[in-house]
Amino acid sequence: MSLRHAVLGLLSEAPASGYDLMKLFNATLSMVWPATQSQVYGELGKLTTAGMVEVTAHGPRGRKEYAITDEGLTELRHWLTQVEPSGPQRDDGLLRVFFLGIVTPLEAQAFLLHQAELAARTRAMCEQVDENAQWDDEMISVYGRIALEYGLRMSAAQEEWARWAAEQVTTAKARRASELAHAQHEGHGRSHEAHGENAEGPKGDETDGT
Repeated sequence: MSLRHAVLGLLSEAPASGYDLMKLFNATLSMVWPATQSQVYGELGKLTTAGMVEVTAHGPRGRKEYAITDEGLTELRHWLTQVEPSGPQRDDGLLRVFFLGIVTPLEAQAFLLHQAELAARTRAMCEQVDENAQWDDEMISVYGRIALEYGLRMSAAQEEWARWAAEQVTTAKARRASELAHAQHEGHGRSHEAHGENAEGPKGDETDGT
């Protein structure tokens, strides 16, 4: 997803001013694709120059109303049907799980329980959005609720997994794997110390032989 297509998608619902578009953006897309006011206004300018958006009305204090053009609608449809979603390619939190054996089981458990709490907060935020939103029959509302359901289900699954993983890192099997990693690290350290001592060579008589 890109900011360009987010703006085109919102304008496909109805024409809007930059101010109204920003309000709609914050109410519907901010949890999926956050953007600042300057970024949204900047993208409106680029889309207007590219012919995908046009100014349809002028108001007081320089207010402009924007609408999607046929070219913009064609681009939006192409993006929806022909362009593969990139999706998240990296997960810093999950990457750390692979190496939790380096720390103590209690530290590993604390990390995972914290991840569970973060997921629970995300779910609570989604639930609050669900309760406060005025769902109606318009496109953004209907499909926005479908997208919100993803957040509800995903955060619930992430919390369940993190709490399960927090139990797993204290099992005997996980402790043995952690102890093995620590032993290998300590053995490597002793090997470096011995190598350093050998490199110095035998100490001879420091007295002057004359």
